[in-house]
Amino acid sequence: MEILLEEFYKTDLQVEKYRERKVFIDERSTQIIGITQSGKTTLVKNYLLSLKKNSYLYINCNDIRIDIEKLNKQLPQFCKENRIDVLVLDNFHPQIHFTNVSQLIITSEINYNIQYLSSLRLHPLDYEEFLAYEHKYDSSALNHFVQLGGFAFMHKISADERALYLQKILRYALNDIEFDILRLCAKFVSQKLSPYNIYERLKLERKISKDKLYTTFENLLQKSYIYSLEKYLHPKATKKIYLCDTSIKAALSIEKNFARLFENMVYLELIKSDIECYYQDEIDFYLPKKDTIILCKPFADERRLFKKLESIEAFIFSYKIRKIVVITMNKEGTISHPLAHVAIMPFDIWALGD
Repeated sequence: MEILLEEFYKTDLQVEKYRERKVFIDERSTQIIGITQSGKTTLVKNYLLSLKKNSYLYINCNDIRIDIEKLNKQLPQFCKENRIDVLVLDNFHPQIHFTNVSQLIITSEINYNIQYLSSLRLHPLDYEEFLAYEHKYDSSALNHFVQLGGFAFMHKISADERALYLQKILRYALNDIEFDILRLCAKFVSQKLSPYNIYERLKLERKISKDKLYTTFENLLQKSYIYSLEKYLHPKATKKIYLCDTSIKAALSIEKNFARLFENMVYLELIKSDIECYYQDEIDFYLPKKDTIILCKPFADERRLFKKLESIEAFIFSYKIRKIVVITMNKEGTISHPLAHVAIMPFDIWALGD
């Protein structure tokens, strides 16, 4: 094991053309939490490359050559002898013991809630971060975002291989039941879907207990592969389901519904900005702290939009809504309304706003 530690210590780390993310590592000991391919390893390596080479030790805990029992015995002494200031345990396994260093950084899909580690949640790219990968900022950028989603690696994969490549990555990251649940969620994205609904469908395809499915579903939520959105003031009502990245929809499902995909895009921007939101009947997103309603209408038609506003007037009046934002692909403008300001905004302008 000592030979392997020496190899880790002497290996030069490589990062190919790093693009800045909205989260960053400072001098604190930290746990970085995120799904597979969200950029955890790149973020860590870029930080280490700003330090003196002999001051850190980077270990990818998924390396099959690691004997955890021997690692736990030898790591403290190795760090002491080599005066390691920063220890990184990438893809951390809870069986690995921590050792005394100035700064400890671990990455994982699961939040282990370790008191003395600050937490950073790293999502796939939001739209603003995605633009760093684009050659020019014009209308084509949004179309590329729709096609590629927020996984940075998708820029390097040819169009004919993207679906299979993403399937392969997800199969490696998830167990069979997690993968099957994610596949069903992709089919019903932006719709009301309960664990029981999933169980009823999945039991027709495989042998599975209700308890096992509910536990696995909860694990996917905790790891943020999927999100569930609560109905306002109705916590027991069936929640709406969203994917961690819109590219998963096309990779795991043949169902075509751009409006639902677009709604998922908008939801992810809200999540990544840490904005509290709910759904309501006839309302895509209600932001109570902002007295705002968001309607997702990629190809807005004014006549239908007026009818939509009429159908939710009772809610607008009851909850004193000050602003209604209608998010589209490219239409922009305002609509006169007696109770609230109605702004029609293209997705890219909205996503890059405050």
